[in-house]
Amino acid sequence: MVIDFHTHIVSPKIKQNRDEYARRCRSFASIYSDPKAKLATAEEIIAAMDKDGVDVSVVLNYGWSTQSLCIEVNDYILEAAARYPRRLVGFCSVVPSEDESALKEVERCLKNGAKGIGELRLDDHLKKKHSTALLKPIIDMIIQNNLILLTHASEPVGHLYSGKGAATPELLYTLITAFPDLKLVCAHWGGGLPFYALMPEVKTVLKNVYFDTAASPFLYIPQVYGQVAQLVGDDKILFGSDYPLIPPRRFLKEIAGLDLPEKTKKKILAGNAKKLLGLPDR
Repeated sequence: MVIDFHTHIVSPKIKQNRDEYARRCRSFASIYSDPKAKLATAEEIIAAMDKDGVDVSVVLNYGWSTQSLCIEVNDYILEAAARYPRRLVGFCSVVPSEDESALKEVERCLKNGAKGIGELRLDDHLKKKHSTALLKPIIDMIIQNNLILLTHASEPVGHLYSGKGAATPELLYTLITAFPDLKLVCAHWGGGLPFYALMPEVKTVLKNVYFDTAASPFLYIPQVYGQVAQLVGDDKILFGSDYPLIPPRRFLKEIAGLDLPEKTKKKILAGNAKKLLGLPDR
């Protein structure tokens, strides 16, 4: 079994009118104003999954700048997950806010089958003073309903790229220590956060934190799998492709060639995700 924990879909309307949506959202524009940046619909991800041998995909929203854009894509994700209940698991997104709009949207998504919230871009929020207070109502609801939060993560060093952002290990650590009971998935290997697990106090607070492999070939050499497994445990790694940025088959080929125990590979490809999502045998 193969579970891709990090993919993105949008409606045909957004795909066909990307320039309009880029004008409405700076974050979206930073990546998708380039016509070469790939967007995919629900039907396209199902076709890609069938081609590459992926059984289940977690479909994520984007880090939109407005609640209305989050809601529009949330609707599409929830509808797609309902159409393909054995293939797609829906995660929804919100813009953290001082009013109750974000909280109401999380509640609505939960009632309509969402299994998590993400991919959130918390860079700006975590930089602000008392930022965790703004996030607390949302995260409390996530914890109380046994949901998962998936957040974007950024490397504090290395090359620049569109959408890199500034959700560095330092900022993520603030979130993790503020909400130790939160089931958190840090995308893109957590921007290198697992390497700080060499510090005993850091490893202790990562008990509920997982790391996905999204965009890994663009960021790290393949040895990252073994290094992270050694530092935080092979039960903390989730295969995620960041489709349609990269096709899943590129990861599957890379993981197959790793000098890792087969048991570890199975955990990365599906076992850890299945347990975290509470998926039944399929």
